Amino acid sequence: MKIHPHDTVEVREDGHKYALCPLRTGDPVIKYGMPIGTATQPIAPGEHVHTQNLRTALEGRQSYAYHPSFQLPEIRCTRSFLGYRRPDGQVGIRKDLWVIPTVGCVNGLARRLAGEVGGIPLCHPYGCSQLGDDHQRTAELLASLVHHPNAGGVLVVSLGCENNTLESFQERLGDRTGLNVRFLRAQDPGDEVQRGRELLRELEQGCASWTREEIPVSQLKVGLKCGGSDGFSGIVANPLVGRFSDWLVAQGGTAVLTEVPEMFGAETLLMARCATREIFDQYVEMINGFKDYYQRYGQPCYENPSPGNKAGGITTLEEKSLGCVQKGGSTPVRAVLPYASRRTVPGLNVLCAPGNDIVSATALAAAGCHLLLFTTGRGTPLGSVVPTVKIASNHRLALNKPHWIDFDAQNAQEEENALMELVLQVASGKPTRNEERQEREIAIFKDGVTL
Repeated sequence: MKIHPHDTVEVREDGHKYALCPLRTGDPVIKYGMPIGTATQPIAPGEHVHTQNLRTALEGRQSYAYHPSFQLPEIRCTRSFLGYRRPDGQVGIRKDLWVIPTVGCVNGLARRLAGEVGGIPLCHPYGCSQLGDDHQRTAELLASLVHHPNAGGVLVVSLGCENNTLESFQERLGDRTGLNVRFLRAQDPGDEVQRGRELLRELEQGCASWTREEIPVSQLKVGLKCGGSDGFSGIVANPLVGRFSDWLVAQGGTAVLTEVPEMFGAETLLMARCATREIFDQYVEMINGFKDYYQRYGQPCYENPSPGNKAGGITTLEEKSLGCVQKGGSTPVRAVLPYASRRTVPGLNVLCAPGNDIVSATALAAAGCHLLLFTTGRGTPLGSVVPTVKIASNHRLALNKPHWIDFDAQNAQEEENALMELVLQVASGKPTRNEERQEREIAIFKDGVTL
């Protein structure tokens, strides 16, 4: 399969690349119509092109010029889903009970309380012994999750002596009007479990009367994610998600793309689609800021493809990135969001977060995404705290792991609307595989020291 007319490699059934023409040492290797690295030795036509003869050409911080090239989509909302209109004005697609610890010391209590009511514990190891940006990130991300529209009720559980104090956390939440939230400081009551049960009953009563009603798709926010990618992720599954993203944006909805290190080598494609110079400057700083982060620790910015990625046919980060960014479709970039932000705008948003699956999935949830579209070629059971629609890039994976996979992208090539219809069903209440199997968790980005 030759993906682009300018390509010098083709992709075969095993997902790996094979040369279409003679390549000399130092020649760029072209896939998706763009360089994915350079040849490290002469490569003959038909020869396997992979780690033995192809290397990255990525470098550190770069300068970029703004050359906008995009078309504005015609916005016309024609579809709807059945969701919940919350008292605070937000729209949700679930009314789950979430138990959020302010500190990892009370994870066990959070799990026990959540288990008694079929709720979801959002456990993590942080909230104390952190300094500076790490402390801020933890507190901001947890506060964003408290505001999430899929949470019918939230019990915030603190210990009582942590850095992320209950008082400072409540202040960080801001206006709580319309939020169905309660607070428990474990060190205060004699029986913290009994008090937690009482508060959870109040939360259940607070959302018991909520019923689903018709909501325009323009209110839907969808996160775009990939993990365990293979050679077909960028050919089959990610372009399909990109077409869905374009459809959602044309409906007036919101799509959020993240995994910044998996934009390295493909960043100029998104830069050309930045809607304004200000957004372009923010995007450039996000890209270069992540490269600076790698270099502060003496690490190269290109060591991203995992062993599983390489086994599936992906060689360099440029190749992985060119497949990854296709999830963002073709519409203009309307906003660049900092980590832990929940202030999205309609259209395509780019969110600052690393490529790690659970960390980036959590950042998408914290941004207010109602659900995630998660493409995979190797397979993963991982699920976010929000419904996570797992999309297989190949039919073999979908057959082998039906308890992980919600959608077979390879089988849906003739049905362009199939993914759209599934998303609307999930938004209207259809459970995803991760919900059925209780595969729901969070992880918080950490950079600095632990005391």
